Parts: sequence; structure tokens; C-alpha cells
Amino acid sequence: MKTILLIEDNDIMRENTAEILELFDYQVLMAENGLRGVELALITIPDLIICDITMPEMDGIEVLQKMCTKEKTKKIPFIFLTAHSEKLDVARGLDLGADEYLTKPYKGEDLINVVDKYLHI
Repeated sequence: MKTILLIEDNDIMRENTAEILELFDYQVLMAENGLRGVELALITIPDLIICDITMPEMDGIEVLQKMCTKEKTKKIPFIFLTAHSEKLDVARGLDLGADEYLTKPYKGEDLINVVDKYLHI
């Protein structure tokens, strides 16, 4: 079973996203902010990270930058899942090293298709 780290500060969004992923047999670890997400990533080394951008403690951009500097985490696929939908936001996220950029609200099918793409299920 592949493990996904979901970093999202909105409780409802975090729970709903985790539920969709679990329905498709992914193990989901959850973090309520970027700082906790980085801690979990370094401890568990997930197969994929899904991260919001606007969060307390540490935003998603900072999380991505931290993941890219650590040998243990720099090759983990990283997907932004955020309400920031402007072309400049998307371009910036991808330029910084994110593998994908999904905008909220999203369709469960779109989420699973992107996740499957990186986890080769």
C-alpha cells in the first residue's frame, strides 16, 4: 500500500481528501500545517506529498523548498492542491519544483488520476 502525506489546514478539506484517497487503497498520513507536514515527511518518507499553499506555521511553498533540500525527500512527487488558481500561481508552483498543481474545488476523479500517475497504480 502506497503512503500519501496530505498537508492541509482546513479540517473538512483534509478529511474529505483523505477519505477519497483511502477509498482507492492509499494509506494517508495527515498534517494540519506545513511545519507538522515537514516533520512527518522526514520521519515517514511517504511515496507522495499533497500540500495546500496557504497555511499557518509554514506555507506550502516553504514546505516544497524544505523537501527539495533534504536528500531523503527531494525525489518524492509533490502535488499542490490549493485554491490559488491564477496562471502565475500555477507557474510559480511548478517552477519551484512541484510535479502537479490541482485547484480547489477539485473532482475526486482528477485527484486520483494525478496521484495514480505518480504512484504507477
